[in-house]
Amino acid sequence: MADQRLNKLAKLLVNYSTKVKPGDFVFVSCDEVARPWMVEVVKEAVKAGAHVETLLTSQDVLEMILKYSSEKQLLSENILFKTMLEKADVWISAWGGRNTKTNSRIDAEKFKMSSQGAASWRKIYSEKMGNGSLRWCGTQFPTYADAQEASMSLSDYEDFVYGAGQLNSEDPVAQWKRISAEQEKGVKYLDTKKELRFISEGTDIKVNISGRKWINCDGQVNFPDGEIFTSPVEDGIDGVITFSFPGIYMGKEIQGIVLEVEKGKVVKATAQKGEDLLKALIETDEGACRFGEVAIGTNYGIKDFTRNMLFDEKIGGTVHMAIGDSMPEAGGLNRSTIHWDMLCDMRNGGKIYADGELFYENGRFIQSVIEK
Repeated sequence: MADQRLNKLAKLLVNYSTKVKPGDFVFVSCDEVARPWMVEVVKEAVKAGAHVETLLTSQDVLEMILKYSSEKQLLSENILFKTMLEKADVWISAWGGRNTKTNSRIDAEKFKMSSQGAASWRKIYSEKMGNGSLRWCGTQFPTYADAQEASMSLSDYEDFVYGAGQLNSEDPVAQWKRISAEQEKGVKYLDTKKELRFISEGTDIKVNISGRKWINCDGQVNFPDGEIFTSPVEDGIDGVITFSFPGIYMGKEIQGIVLEVEKGKVVKATAQKGEDLLKALIETDEGACRFGEVAIGTNYGIKDFTRNMLFDEKIGGTVHMAIGDSMPEAGGLNRSTIHWDMLCDMRNGGKIYADGELFYENGRFIQSVIEK
């Protein structure tokens, strides 16, 4: 018998997150292992009156492409994704595969070239998300591989995934509206500020956010959600940041990441493990050495690192920054074929100042400050 929470998730993605309406062109994509999720989402989208097209991908196929393609082949554009995103009003996608280590032995340069090859559809996605002509939401389908990566059984991982999305509640949408109202306090406070300063172990970095808009992430883009973010001023970041948790890129792990930044540009990047991939990613294109996002995680129902950034970046008490593509809806101007998040724990002595005022400490907003 199908897990009823999967149908709840599908209904929420279609009716709340992306607000599918009659006549919408809806593109649904996922790995073949997430086929049960696709069935439920397509059913709900069709019931909402949409025209639906689907794409089932395969980890095995992607591995062959990465392993045996020439540089010219990897740099070729993905015609299917480009065509679908040009047409789509809505794109709903799911992560989840059979093996999180499938690409662990692929050379770092292959990833770099593959990212460059995604430039055409990535540009369309970024522009349409920025002007509101595309509504996208990505989510997680619980698989054995992802459960194992998180050091959980499949049933425990299902409980974790659906619990993080408030899908155990009688009315998940009402819960996300409540979360949205709480997060909006931080958004309104930060929208009036010009500069942030992050301080934690190995980190002291200033980020210019002047004129940028903060976005309240309440389940309408990523799901589950629970963060507020903006795109920083491109040349307005200076300092050092140490990322507390490993960075994960297409299944490959980079540990002990430290970035030194001057005028928004990463001028030195080191890692205890996977430094070659880290440097390859930063050299992907002109925009990959600058930051497209700075964010604060607010989902306190997510406490543990699971090696899945969909959840990890939302951990209440953490912040994350992403190199690469920025969000036009937040005022971001940086363009890149990658957008890669890295996570910093603030729960043990971390502090954030806004224009010199302490408003966040030990992983929590200081309510008396943001509500005054």
